[in-house]
Amino acid sequence: MEINKHIFLIGFMGCGKTSVSRELSAQTGINAFDTDELIAESEQMSISEIFRVKGEPYFREKETGLLASMKGQEPLIVSCGGGIALAPRNRELMHESGVTVLLTAEPETILERLKDDDSRPLLAGRKNVPHISSLIDARRPAYEEAADIIIKTDGISPSEISREITELISQL
Repeated sequence: MEINKHIFLIGFMGCGKTSVSRELSAQTGINAFDTDELIAESEQMSISEIFRVKGEPYFREKETGLLASMKGQEPLIVSCGGGIALAPRNRELMHESGVTVLLTAEPETILERLKDDDSRPLLAGRKNVPHISSLIDARRPAYEEAADIIIKTDGISPSEISREITELISQL
């Protein structure tokens, strides 16, 4: 199957965006990258440092600029930071140049996947199911508005999810 547009993977932290993007890249031969990693690399500081030193609005501008710069480029698989789909302009940019796939997982699954990960500022000191549920609920409308495809990732391997994505994209 030939894919002629970008594939944007969105969703809450721990839903599998990075793992699925790697697997999807291996299955399709399309290059994959992570927006957070690219921004951190270009700024030469971690995302938490960018937030602390330059502020969240600055970081969000970098995300939007990155999405805008992708228009007209060869297809890419883009693992998006968890907040990228919250901005209406970002949802618009993703729709203009690709297919947006929302990966979801139950709060219990996310907690299990992130239990040993202390690099998530949104979960600092509040790594529990009720807190994760409230964060997901707050983001759900934006995520669903952005999504062309929605896939539940609970109990499914990245390779199975990747195959499902390519099948669903071929039907669009």
